[in-house]
Amino acid sequence: MAEENKYQAQANELSQKLWAIANELRGQMDASEFKNYILGVIFYRYLSERTELYMQELLENDGITYEEAFADEDFRPVVEEWSLDHLGYIIQPENLFRELIRKIVKFRDDADKFSVEDFERAIHELEGSTMGHLSNKAFDGLFSDMRLQDSRLGETVADRTDMIGRVMVRVSEIDFNLQDSQFDVLGTAYMILIGLFASDAGKKGGEFFTPTGPSKLCATLAALGLDEAKTVGDCTCGSASMLLEVQKHLTTGKVGHFYGQEQNATTYNLARMNMIMHGVDWQRFDIYKGDTLKDDKYGDVKMTVQVCNPPYSLKWSADKKFEDDPRYSGAGKLAPKSHADFAFVEHMVYHMDEDDGRVAVLLPHGVLFRGGAEETIRKYIGKDLNRIDAVIGLPANLFHGTSIPVCVLVLKSKRNGNSDNILFIDASKEFKTGKNQNTLEDEHIDKIVKAYTDRVDIPKFAHVATMAEIEENGWNLNIPRYVDTFEEEEPVDLVAVKAEIKEIAVKKQAAIDKAESILRQLGV
Repeated sequence: MAEENKYQAQANELSQKLWAIANELRGQMDASEFKNYILGVIFYRYLSERTELYMQELLENDGITYEEAFADEDFRPVVEEWSLDHLGYIIQPENLFRELIRKIVKFRDDADKFSVEDFERAIHELEGSTMGHLSNKAFDGLFSDMRLQDSRLGETVADRTDMIGRVMVRVSEIDFNLQDSQFDVLGTAYMILIGLFASDAGKKGGEFFTPTGPSKLCATLAALGLDEAKTVGDCTCGSASMLLEVQKHLTTGKVGHFYGQEQNATTYNLARMNMIMHGVDWQRFDIYKGDTLKDDKYGDVKMTVQVCNPPYSLKWSADKKFEDDPRYSGAGKLAPKSHADFAFVEHMVYHMDEDDGRVAVLLPHGVLFRGGAEETIRKYIGKDLNRIDAVIGLPANLFHGTSIPVCVLVLKSKRNGNSDNILFIDASKEFKTGKNQNTLEDEHIDKIVKAYTDRVDIPKFAHVATMAEIEENGWNLNIPRYVDTFEEEEPVDLVAVKAEIKEIAVKKQAAIDKAESILRQLGV
């Protein structure tokens, strides 16, 4: 634990240095846009140094460098094949990050001097190296949001060269220490940096990042008791922070395959970068771009664990054609046009592994009590399918995009002896107050998880409600119906209050009399 804390501290320090660089260099560009450049530079450096480390290990017994092997007509095809098979991409020696930095700071002559067009070419060649290969799914268009011709970087090529050159040099000055495999310092720092950008971006930041506390809570609840997971998914994955959080809470940390879907093109690229930065091999993840509700990219894949923080009360078409979609057809009614929350839940229910599927999803409280179609779907999932295992209410103001309190729905395909009840937890008071945003700390998460594990009544905090009790409430799952948090007020002593009011009146009159006396003495 002490060792892990040490590396977490290193990751925090590294992310703060990177954040300082971002603030120093971004000029007039909005933080949410400049992140594409600084994160892109960090990611390119990571891929470059990963190439160098792999080639050093591979060519050690041959006694030649990567540059020499690439220049050899016989060696080059072999080296390229190795790189594609193992890394999924090729970075040519002249495009290595350290070589680009040399051209920025130690160029030999004007012809050898760095230009932003050198970096642009290097990126295109990296992406091009994956064309026609299976790894293309992970790398295609990965740097498309780092628009190196954007006039906001500079009006001229020279200006843009200067800006990107300064970013690259500053990033090069930081020791990433990739050879230290004990803990993913760089990957963790990258995640922290994404969170800082999200916080700075305010409401827009909520689109790509779920704060650490709620993310950790969902991952912990969904992975509870699992040694490993065959498949882990997030159908609105954002930057993939929740996906990556899940493996931390599996006993062995082993995940067979990650699945994610993200509609926003920029965030879709960020998610793929984040997976690779955390050492997830390109063959072990599929992140799809597209609208989850309209176009299910998963096909027939069933998930062991699913976590999700979908956009709250999103408007969607609720088109009649979806009545034939196997994800939505079971309940007999579609989620209303004004609230797509249950459409996301139904998507996840459809993709649950029948043997031991788990879901932890963050949702607005309205899903617990709204009537109409949502009541029908709620009853279908809870009663007919018997998948709702727990309902947990969280504090307000935990998220970048909204100040509303949200809840966690925990779903399980096998209820393991709890099929005749649902656990309700009111954790609305479990938070640390922040200046702009409240946070869910480890102590709060531990308290919630313990209550979920113990599954017993706790006054004013948790209640195990029988299905009969829920039926009596017409499948209204609003937490106050099950967890009584009423605090009885101290009885008011009216005699004492009356005496206090009288005393205040006497003191007030005495103060007035004194003031008037002073004014008379002054002749006013």
